[in-house]
Amino acid sequence: MMNKSRGRRRGSPGTREEILAVARRRFLADGYTAVTMRSVAAEAGVDAALISYFFGSKKGLFGAVLGLLANPPEVLAGALPGDPAGLAERILRAQLAAWDDPVGGPQLALMVRAAVQEPELSRLLRDVVWHEMIGRIAAHVGGPGASGRAGAFGTQLAGVVFARYILAVEPLASMPTDEFVARHTPPLRLALHPPRRRTF
Repeated sequence: MMNKSRGRRRGSPGTREEILAVARRRFLADGYTAVTMRSVAAEAGVDAALISYFFGSKKGLFGAVLGLLANPPEVLAGALPGDPAGLAERILRAQLAAWDDPVGGPQLALMVRAAVQEPELSRLLRDVVWHEMIGRIAAHVGGPGASGRAGAFGTQLAGVVFARYILAVEPLASMPTDEFVARHTPPLRLALHPPRRRTF
């Protein structure tokens, strides 16, 4: 016999929107890390499996809350696998592709501009960037000082993206993608893989 207490049916009208409303309120009030799929499900009166069905993961739920087609943590996740030597370029190209998207790019820009003006959103995004991006890069590269190296990489990446897409600083704003990647990959790679200090 089917357990009818396990949340609303998948086709229930408005269920997805109700989940998003709860998630947005919880993310802004508690921050990204403190919010769980289970806590959102409990408040929305649905089973946690239903949230997974709609959004896939907490990262997916976060992207949906902010209306992002190109969810930065998911863009990063897609760029991590592969040759470690090409990691910096893969991440940079993935971010550029997301920002250059004619639909998703403006949404990312709107998110960043809103975060500058809204302290709660700024805190939330800082939490996401640290745990879902910097933290994941650090875990991926591993080794001594991984967190610091990932932080330096993230700072440089954020800087070039901000200059190109938010401030539209020339010649960065109109620079062809391949040239942009060629110019900015070396310092990004150096941040992730600094040269070893010689010991005498």
